[in-house]
Amino acid sequence: MKKIISVLFILAIIILVASCGSTKETVDIPDVTDAEKEAFSQTEGDTINISSDETEYEIIIIEPGFNIWLRSIARPEGYYSQSFLETRNQIMVTNWNQRVLQPSRYNPNLYEMQIDYQQNIDYGYEVNYKLYNYFIYFQRKYRQRLGPFIARI
Repeated sequence: MKKIISVLFILAIIILVASCGSTKETVDIPDVTDAEKEAFSQTEGDTINISSDETEYEIIIIEPGFNIWLRSIARPEGYYSQSFLETRNQIMVTNWNQRVLQPSRYNPNLYEMQIDYQQNIDYGYEVNYKLYNYFIYFQRKYRQRLGPFIARI
């Protein structure tokens, strides 16, 4: 009887360890359009400077294809409320920063540096809009998931 319990215990540990495997796997992103695929395939550098005249905060994104995607595919400015963008950005920044701190688990070429985004600071609409859309672009292009929701347009 002890042998059976030991075998079951070892089997349970093996199943537990196997189910805790790395989350390096990509996720399925539905409805990727041809226009998105074209933006994703860009190889020339694309630099977006995210800033607001009202704030002193700035984000620089160097990502081929993001500028084209932002202008042609993303929802237009004003589509989302600032509070919606702030809530989503907080979730995605938290997940992003956790991944930066785990380079053996998540691709350090994707998650290179932490984002200093604080909930109590009003970054303005433009900063929140472009940051949110970068996260959507990033998740769709690299088939990642930075929150409990699927990155949709």
